[in-house]
Amino acid sequence: MLSTCMYINKHEAGCDEAGRGCLAGPVFAAAVILPDDFKNELLNDSKQLNEKNRYQLRGIIEQQALDYAVAMVDNYEIDKINILNASIKAMHLALSKLKIKPQHVVIDGNRFKKYQNIDHTTVVKGDGKFANIAAASILAKTYRDDYMQQIHEEFPAYDWKTNKGYPTIKHRKVIAEKGTTPYHRLTFRLLAKQLELPFDRKSKNFIVSRKIKNNA
Repeated sequence: MLSTCMYINKHEAGCDEAGRGCLAGPVFAAAVILPDDFKNELLNDSKQLNEKNRYQLRGIIEQQALDYAVAMVDNYEIDKINILNASIKAMHLALSKLKIKPQHVVIDGNRFKKYQNIDHTTVVKGDGKFANIAAASILAKTYRDDYMQQIHEEFPAYDWKTNKGYPTIKHRKVIAEKGTTPYHRLTFRLLAKQLELPFDRKSKNFIVSRKIKNNA
């Protein structure tokens, strides 16, 4: 069973993100403050859980957490400031939405920028070590999946309800055939032979005319 947090007797927020490696859609982040006595044998890194268990745990976390918040940074901002900075920004936004100001923040991974004047600790694979980070990973993942399910209805050809924007063979095949959407991250390598992808971001039309360049 995971340790609840790094420091007991403090309001410690666990933070994690979801969607860093996707070709489309925003990056989501969550911050969760759990009670010191929180225990759940099922709780783990969201990537180690099936969808049913993730949503089951989301309900438990939202009911039992002292506080939680979820935030997102969209693909336009990701293209502007890069995915690492966007992920950290999303975590900062989630922390800013908490009603309880944390006394310490513990973050999954090894990169973070100090939030306000609050002490923080980064933990590699922290979502498999601390329950508050694992809880944040579950909220970030499930809220992002919900979002991708919604925008799938706008562009069903890309199969976002299944791949959630990740670079599957089918996803890349459709990009090659139809071009990009306003939800795609243009600074990411969308294909092995990258596309030059000029288009009007205000439009939601497919971009069919395109030029392939070989990055080899």
